[in-house]
Amino acid sequence: MNIISNILYWISTGLLVPVIILLIFFFIRSIILIGSFFGEYMAERRTSAIIDPLVKTLGTDNLESATESLPSGPTVTQAIKEIVAQKDNHARIDLILSEYEIAADRNLALPKTMTKMGPILGLMGTLIPMGPALVGLATGDIASMAYNMQVAFATTVVGLVVSAIGFITQHVKERWFVRNLTVMEFVAQLTKDKYHK
Repeated sequence: MNIISNILYWISTGLLVPVIILLIFFFIRSIILIGSFFGEYMAERRTSAIIDPLVKTLGTDNLESATESLPSGPTVTQAIKEIVAQKDNHARIDLILSEYEIAADRNLALPKTMTKMGPILGLMGTLIPMGPALVGLATGDIASMAYNMQVAFATTVVGLVVSAIGFITQHVKERWFVRNLTVMEFVAQLTKDKYHK
């Protein structure tokens, strides 16, 4: 039994360095994500300023004239122009909508991963040093115990920060993508109603 316990102990302590490296990696990615998220936020504001007034006045009678004035830069406006351009092809319109959903899901992959992996790695980084800390406490090595407890608390905090950043960015981006997809589906339905009666 002691052999099995020792093997498990060696495995768990051997995982501490990879866990810390992964936490540092995800923390750096979360800082980069904040920067790119700010850029996406500004782009979404500009896109909303274009699309929101358009949707309020858009109908089958002014579909082509209204969408021709859209800029080609943002993904949503480009997709709307493509939907109207493919007025004779239902399958192509559905493909454009599906491709946007796939792109949105790809964009959400990192925040989703960070939301889940942050607490997992933080908890692993908390529990692994607790064993050596308890050993240090039992042997009277207070310095070793204090160091291991410091590592345990630091990994918890970093894991929670990574998860919080992932959670917030994921939910805000999901709201953007749902709104944009709703507008695209509205334009697609108008196009089908106008050209496929």
